[in-house]
Amino acid sequence: MSPEALERLLTKVRTGTLSVATAIGQLRTLPYEDLGFASIDHHRSLRQGFPEVIFCEGKTSAQICAIAKALLKHHRPLLATRATRQMAMLIKRLDRRAVYYDEARIVAIRDPKRLQRGHVLVITAGTSDIPVAEEARVTAEVMGSRVETLYDVGVAGIHRLLERQSRLMQARVVVAVAGMDGVLPSVVGGLVPCPVVAVPTSRGYGASFGGLAALLTMLNCCAAGVGVMNIDNGFGAGCLAHRINVLGERHDEREMLDTRER
Repeated sequence: MSPEALERLLTKVRTGTLSVATAIGQLRTLPYEDLGFASIDHHRSLRQGFPEVIFCEGKTSAQICAIAKALLKHHRPLLATRATRQMAMLIKRLDRRAVYYDEARIVAIRDPKRLQRGHVLVITAGTSDIPVAEEARVTAEVMGSRVETLYDVGVAGIHRLLERQSRLMQARVVVAVAGMDGVLPSVVGGLVPCPVVAVPTSRGYGASFGGLAALLTMLNCCAAGVGVMNIDNGFGAGCLAHRINVLGERHDEREMLDTRER
């Protein structure tokens, strides 16, 4: 349940258009809903501003459908990550507005009322890093951030990045995705004043050790203001970038409300 939905519910009780007993029935599953194999956290959107996200890997089709059905009773939007096309078709049967993003491996049902705000820039070192970057992009967009992308601007041809420096400077948050040597976030971190979310990918030859080399490079970044996600964790990067992106706006909104109340 979103803060807006809870406010509407309480307003109906206050005005007498909804009975207390009916309101209690609707609130009964507010903290969580026990499905036996999963406990759906319906309270998460109240705490964090976005509903629980379905991680599809390792789950059966029946489990994914049951979780999605339970979430859709109370929440829009919906995100299901690491999903196959077959899983997407199952969710689409529950809600025809579901869209499958093939490169990102995400199923999303967007909330048309959720406006995209701020400016997140997602960049990659190479074309092979795009699937992880797309997971970050779709995640941040569905959560409510305005996202732009800049792909294949790695340090092997650093002029490609420097020629777009004005775009880097316009961003509120930069998500830098790189495999192989993983140097891109260090370079970007030295060019921009905003936070940089670094994402190592498992792309690379043998000595990259499935992304471990890129991860260690990013953890040893010499530029300030760079935070590092786990290997291939595009979802985590998109979520973090969105929260940073809207943080300032939420602070401004609270100050405006305080001013009006005074």
